[in-house]
Amino acid sequence: MSEPILSIRGLTKTYANGPRALDNVDLDIRAGEIFALLGPNGAGKTTLIGAVCGLVRPTGGTITAFGHDLARDWRAARARIGLVPQELATDMFETVWRAVSYSQGLFGKPRNPARIEEILRSLSLWDKKDAQIRALSGGMKRRVLIAKALAHEPELLFLDEPTAGVDVELRKDMWEQIAALKQRGVTIILTTHYIEEAEEMADRVGIIQRGRIRMVDEKRAMMERLGTTEAVIELAAPLAAVPEALAGFGAVLSEGGTRLTYRGGNGQGRGRAEVAQLAQALTRAGIGFTSLDIHDSSLEDIFVGLLGQEQEAA
Repeated sequence: MSEPILSIRGLTKTYANGPRALDNVDLDIRAGEIFALLGPNGAGKTTLIGAVCGLVRPTGGTITAFGHDLARDWRAARARIGLVPQELATDMFETVWRAVSYSQGLFGKPRNPARIEEILRSLSLWDKKDAQIRALSGGMKRRVLIAKALAHEPELLFLDEPTAGVDVELRKDMWEQIAALKQRGVTIILTTHYIEEAEEMADRVGIIQRGRIRMVDEKRAMMERLGTTEAVIELAAPLAAVPEALAGFGAVLSEGGTRLTYRGGNGQGRGRAEVAQLAQALTRAGIGFTSLDIHDSSLEDIFVGLLGQEQEAA
């Protein structure tokens, strides 16, 4: 396996008279992947991004990007990193064209109007190039942030809540833009409150809580390992108890014996196979049922479950 494009070891950040925002964080990011960092408000997502992008001074630990230690040689690495922040940080009276062109020059890139045009067209901003940023809608302003981040052609791009506050149609459009960036070889780290974004796009998922990385795994592996399948079976006639033939499935009765509920397996196949076996066992035992409803865990179910366990342990 190749060396990670970004390697974080023992990263901590404690604010004066405040909480520890990052607590001994270790994280490796692979070249070319989309990595989603999930966590509730105040978990440390933005602080972690700020530490890598030079906006936050860490209390301890090391950050290595493209083989450069950011504490000693930050200029060489920083020019290869882009950031799309949560908040609009640009001159609202500037035009779109000038704002994006300025970002290109900020990192020492030579003027390249053709590249600026390509970026603006790809983000559906070309017809707004001469408009002042203040005149744009919220969604268009967020696209300008992405254009500014792409102007110096970064190899590693941070997207901090990239679709917060935009409508569903625009959110899906921006998902397509992020997928296109990956196709061009850009490594992407995104934080999001919309867990469906991670489920839609991410190759790997990390969960951060109270400044600590709780888990990092391939998205599919995480869902297979921690996901469950739930099946609710409405019975044709009430049962006084779960029959011996069904004991091995761990199903429980409710609603006066008219509902049988199964939870187990995982969200990627085994659980559904066990539900099929349960239905066959019901049929063999002569137990009729009127409906069978199956639900597989989503990434959101897993995320909420993990955070609930953390709160119970606290």
